[in-house]
This record gives sequence, structure tokens and C-alpha cells, in this order.
Amino acid sequence: MLGRAVLILEAFTFEAPFLSLSAIAKRTGIPLSSAQRLVAELVMHELLERMPDRSYRVGNRLWEIGTRTPGALGLREIALPYLHAIQSRVRQHVQLVVRSDLDVLVIERISARDAVVNASIIGGRIPLQHSSSGVVLLAGSEPGVLDRVIARGLQPITAASLQTEVQLREAVEFARREGYAVSEGRIFSGSRGIAVPVRGSQGVTIGAVGVVAPNDGSSPMAHVGLLRRAAEGITETLLRSYLPAGHPDAPPGGSYRSLVRSSDLSMEFFQHLPVGPGPSAR
Repeated sequence: MLGRAVLILEAFTFEAPFLSLSAIAKRTGIPLSSAQRLVAELVMHELLERMPDRSYRVGNRLWEIGTRTPGALGLREIALPYLHAIQSRVRQHVQLVVRSDLDVLVIERISARDAVVNASIIGGRIPLQHSSSGVVLLAGSEPGVLDRVIARGLQPITAASLQTEVQLREAVEFARREGYAVSEGRIFSGSRGIAVPVRGSQGVTIGAVGVVAPNDGSSPMAHVGLLRRAAEGITETLLRSYLPAGHPDAPPGGSYRSLVRSSDLSMEFFQHLPVGPGPSAR
């Protein structure tokens, strides 16, 4: 039952955010009568919402539950001030991503109206081999991930995309050795991605921060420097957020430290909230 419920939720995409019951059954392969019962239960728990035209969409309750994780969304909260600082300098696209199996999962993106083409969407995925962030994540991934990407197939998008296993392995090795990656025209010919890793405890790569800028042949090192300073700040703040509450370097915020990045006064307020359901709990 749980597996079928997940199939139903996964049937909703950016291209199809509203689905009829028959479309849900067709996309999931679940018999219509069973789909009807599962959808009704998901609606009852507010994980799906029924629209006036009898179609369905993903419910706000699912987003609400997701925001309680100290994983990707906590990282996003901590990283946001650093991302804004980068964007104020580059005036292009700035992205924060994590790895989800063999894909890049975009958890934040800040853009400018006159920036170059960048088709990433918050909550969207990109195969690891196509982007600078993905190559950085591959460089920091556990053994076997790179082999799985190669086995899946590189599926180049443009003539500048990585075409062969050798090219991908060389790109990953460069990122591992130099601590950054550059992808020039691999998704759009006029755009260039530059990314560095964000590390957690014991130097483990937990994400990547990058910019998408004009593919103009200029040196990427100015952007690399900005990204490295931001990544170091994100890492330091992230690690401090997990220090014991009584530690002299622990920031205020109590149990909310790994979920919320707000003003000093707000974090002091969170610090003194009782442990358990807070003011925003259901």
C-alpha cells in the first residue's frame, strides 16, 4: 500500500501538476478501483488535494512535512545568506544542489532577469554527468556511483557534453584534485556552470554550490574563489548548528538551529521554546 501511494505521488510532475483519477491510474499502472481508494485516503490526509474540476494536485501538507527535515531543506536555510551574497556579485544564476541517487537535485536557485539560459527548477533533477555541480558531487561520492552513471549511459545533450567514459572520468578526477568543476556549454551552448563542493562532518561532500554564467571563455577562477568562500561559510555554519546547546561556539536557536536561519533575535526566541511541538505545529 505504501509503495502504491508513493507511485501516485510521483505521478505528479512539473509538466503535469494536475491529474485526473484516470490519468493517475494510467501513469502508475494501478487499477482504477484501487487508485480511487488510495487517492481518497491521500486526500483525507491532505497529501493530495481535490480541485473543483475533480482533478488532483499534491497537497500542501506534503510540503509542510518535508520542511521539517534537517537534511536538504536545513542546508538550504543555512546556505541562503551565502547564495544571496554570491548572486549580488555575479548577477547570474546561483544554485545549491544535493545528490539524489544518480541525479542532481536542485534545492535552491537565485537568478537575475538578464541572466543566461538555465533551465533548472527548484525540486528538479539533472543527471549528474551533465552539470558542473553533478561532477563535483561525483568526485565526492562513494565508490560505485560513477560506474553506475556510466552504465546508465551519458546521453550527451550538446556537442560540448561529455561524450565518453574517459571524458567523464577525467572530469571527475579534475574535480577531485582541484576542488571545483567547470562545464562549458554541456546543457546550453551559451551557458557555463562552475561549482564547488559543500562539505559536512569529516569532509564528506553533502552538496554543491555553483553559478551558471555566460560561456565567454574567461577564466572561471574569480567565480571559483567566490564559491569556495561561500562553501566554507556554509560548512562552518552547518557544523556549528549541530554542536551541543551548551557548547561555547553553538549558535542560538535550540533544536531549531539545523532547520532555521533567521535574525539573531528570532534565533534567541527559538532558543527558549520548549522542546516538542512549536507554534507552527499542527
